[in-house]
Amino acid sequence: MVGGPALSAGELLALGVRALLAGYAAQRFSPSEVMDELIAHVMRRETELGALFAFDPEKARRQALGSTQRWAAHAPRGTLDGVPATVKDLIATQGTPTPLGTAATELLPAPADAPPAARLKEAGAIIFAKTTMPDYGMLSSGLSSFHPLTRNPWDLRMNPGGSSSGAGAAAAALYGPVHLGTDIGGSIRLPAGWCGLVGLKPSLGRVPIDPYYMGRCAGPMTRTVDDTAFMMEVLAQPDARDATSLPPASIDWHARIGSVRGLRIGLMMEAGCGSPVDPQVSEAVRKAADLFAAEGAVIAPVEGVLTRDILDGIDIFWRARSWDDIARLPEERRRKILPYILDWASKGDTATGRQVVAGFSHSYELRRRCAALFAQVDIVLSPVSPVLSFPAEFASPLNNPERPFEHITFTLPWNISEQPAIAINCGFSTEGFPIGLQIVAPRFADEQAVALARWYEERRGPILNWPRE
Repeated sequence: MVGGPALSAGELLALGVRALLAGYAAQRFSPSEVMDELIAHVMRRETELGALFAFDPEKARRQALGSTQRWAAHAPRGTLDGVPATVKDLIATQGTPTPLGTAATELLPAPADAPPAARLKEAGAIIFAKTTMPDYGMLSSGLSSFHPLTRNPWDLRMNPGGSSSGAGAAAAALYGPVHLGTDIGGSIRLPAGWCGLVGLKPSLGRVPIDPYYMGRCAGPMTRTVDDTAFMMEVLAQPDARDATSLPPASIDWHARIGSVRGLRIGLMMEAGCGSPVDPQVSEAVRKAADLFAAEGAVIAPVEGVLTRDILDGIDIFWRARSWDDIARLPEERRRKILPYILDWASKGDTATGRQVVAGFSHSYELRRRCAALFAQVDIVLSPVSPVLSFPAEFASPLNNPERPFEHITFTLPWNISEQPAIAINCGFSTEGFPIGLQIVAPRFADEQAVALARWYEERRGPILNWPRE
């Protein structure tokens, strides 16, 4: 290629969307060259990481060649043409089975692309693989009855989190710049926090998804806020298949905030219930808040919005909902489900109708609490998770199906309240493990959430020590 000195394989793999597009346009390198390096990198790392499903190198090379030809003709298809991407197992891609992370699923080719996968393809992104997840997405873990155990690239002994586990591991391991996850209680933000990434759970309906459900969102998992913004330009488009889809909106996803002076920030260091906050997590989040305070933001401690009754009620409702799906399976398929998930969901079989309805009603109480809090503050800062890390082999930090959600107490509320929440790295533990900061904005203020994350990222500085091998 022409246009400048050649980049090494490591330099190519570390490039974000903006640099890739500029390189393609200047013919410094091509999508084919980038894909060849990425495939070689994946082949070296994937045996130990276990992040991918349906990895198809030859198909990826064919798509990269088409993109290379378009760039050579100065006619890129869209804003992500030639950019390597992954999507989570449960986001349907035409012709590929959607196992939902469990060996209990019949592997049938998906008839069509789900909305976010379709938007990525339309923009020219090369979906070279899908990413792993736990059974039915109901774990914050890389443990699955179908996929290999997914490990955290920062420390292979540790869990990447979940349920977008493969996406988190893939992004941190430099498997391309853009990855698509889903989040119903923290499944984007938790692995983003534990893998050092930016992970956006947008307002409900901002990124249409099919099937849709209360609190369920699709969103970006990337290494930088800029890459998240590029993804949101593509993903945030209405789609009739999602009845919660928001109307078209003019959003500048690359907007910058000049000043945070006078911004009322609620600092939430206790969730109201659940696992206690690790001291190292607390220190890192408080230091992040200090950066906002140093430039004029007004920081005020706020109480958590969760209570034990609310969390347990939602747990009961989710168990019953999951059991309703599982109970429809033939016994021989049901036995293939991860035992932790089967144990957890089976308690929904004995819940009374009154208990399930009461559990669902707790979600409205949680919404009221979130609304009341945001009548007093503009933004909330909190940990992504109270837990610093946990072993790769665990189904959850406590590894106890009777206490499955003690670590999602900072993330769950904003799914229920439908507010945008973004995770971004705010430091590392004494052993070099990532720690996540969560920035929560008012409902529909997705542009503000992304812009504040960019503001913080610029003051924090770039992460340069991504785990390469």
